[in-house]
Amino acid sequence: MRCPYCFTDDDKVIDSRPNKENTAIRRRRMCNSCSKRFTTYEYIEKFPIQVIKKDGRREDFSRQKILNGLMIACRKRSIPYEKLEQIVEDIHEALIKSGQNEITVDVIGEYVTKHLKELDQVAYVRFASVYKEFKDIEEFKKAIDNLSKSLEK
Repeated sequence: MRCPYCFTDDDKVIDSRPNKENTAIRRRRMCNSCSKRFTTYEYIEKFPIQVIKKDGRREDFSRQKILNGLMIACRKRSIPYEKLEQIVEDIHEALIKSGQNEITVDVIGEYVTKHLKELDQVAYVRFASVYKEFKDIEEFKKAIDNLSKSLEK
């Protein structure tokens, strides 16, 4: 495993344990070169999922891309990293349960926005503005109004 700090591939595992759902192995590692610690996760790939992008291209499903998008939307919000990882896990499980080998990016975006709407309203609007490609302030207003109405129910 390559160290994310010094990029050498000389490390040792100092702790290893399954996650709460027994769907992944969490490994705590220490780099032998720079002595920094980092965490990796090993997942069983149940079956490959292809994501159909808006321009028609296909690429392999990436948990990391979803996590990166969540981290950007939740930047400077008091949301624990573990909660974001759990959202990614929930989305991945939902996609697997759907039984489809190909999923459009829109379906994944809807899953993410659904989770963010329940988690944090600011993060929801941030993510939705990119995912739904807001063009102007009116689209922001409309999204916020719809969010307010859904929370009143």
